[in-house]
Amino acid sequence: MKITSVAPIVLSIPFEAGGSGEGIMPTKWETLDFCLVRIDTDSGLTGWGEAFGYFCSRSVAALIERSLAPLLVGRDVPDPRKFSEEAQRKLVLQGRYGLTIFALSGIDLALWDLRAKAEGVALAELLGGRSRHSVPAYASLVRYGDRDLVRAKSEQAASEGYKEIKLHEITIPEIRICREAIGPDTRMTVDVNCNWSLEFTREVIPELKDLDTRWLEEPIFPPEDFRTLAELRKTGMAIATGENACTAFQFEEMCRLGATDFLQPSITKVGGVSEFLKITNRNREEWKLPMMPHSPYFGPGYFTTLQMAAIEPSFEQFEYLYIEPEAWLYREMPLPENGMISIPAGDGLGMEPDLDRIERFAV
Repeated sequence: MKITSVAPIVLSIPFEAGGSGEGIMPTKWETLDFCLVRIDTDSGLTGWGEAFGYFCSRSVAALIERSLAPLLVGRDVPDPRKFSEEAQRKLVLQGRYGLTIFALSGIDLALWDLRAKAEGVALAELLGGRSRHSVPAYASLVRYGDRDLVRAKSEQAASEGYKEIKLHEITIPEIRICREAIGPDTRMTVDVNCNWSLEFTREVIPELKDLDTRWLEEPIFPPEDFRTLAELRKTGMAIATGENACTAFQFEEMCRLGATDFLQPSITKVGGVSEFLKITNRNREEWKLPMMPHSPYFGPGYFTTLQMAAIEPSFEQFEYLYIEPEAWLYREMPLPENGMISIPAGDGLGMEPDLDRIERFAV
């Protein structure tokens, strides 16, 4: 099965989240930026992948087109893991973190999709068999910066059956409002996207603990300051990190230094399935930490993350970005119902994107 073409596809789908769209991304965030990867073969099979692309989709697409596609066209690639190592070595001058690994993540997902389709099974079955058919999801709210909106959205998510809600607020009054709104029986986590100083973080941890915050995510900059995160864990506040870590190597460092209570690899950022499996295998052997993968995307990365949830016992919850896009890329998008998401059982990643919708939202 030889690869005949590799094409990045940039899409932009407007979404509504109820707030101003300001605070998390560099500028106003009101569209979902996709960088899909389509790999066609001489067997007629097509593999689909997704590289992380929010506010960087064109750059990631350029890396795929110029640096990765030429390594693949005309080849048979039966083992995505071997190609991942080969590509990382060839691209070492371009860097093993950031955009380069985002691009490789998209390629890797598409290669695994192809391999599972060639066997006529879902990816979870290819990787050893699924242990479950659905996974709990938590509602990951965007940043509102408005107490009334925080209250309304928190109450809404709790009423829909989510047992846990993640805030992206960076001020304490809004965090207090969420706890008031959802009561003591719904769990609350706080992700501040590296916006706090170390001094402020230490100052507010006692109140976060009083508010029964399940974990504090990436409180300080830079996110790879694992030694300082390890020191913060000594306060008794659980720390979560990993969404901005690339390759299993950074997770090795993170865990060696004791920087986290929850592992959060992002399959569209970390290096795809190949690097994700390295992390889960090492976690089973040594770290034995709960996994809360980063997954606020809605293309093949969404479906691949669900396939990982099907096989990995330590995968506790799926992060569902709590927004309303103008359209889904899939005709039967598996969405949370009463806080649970069904895991598709179709070949490869489980479902095929709708080509008409890809054409409609292509940039």
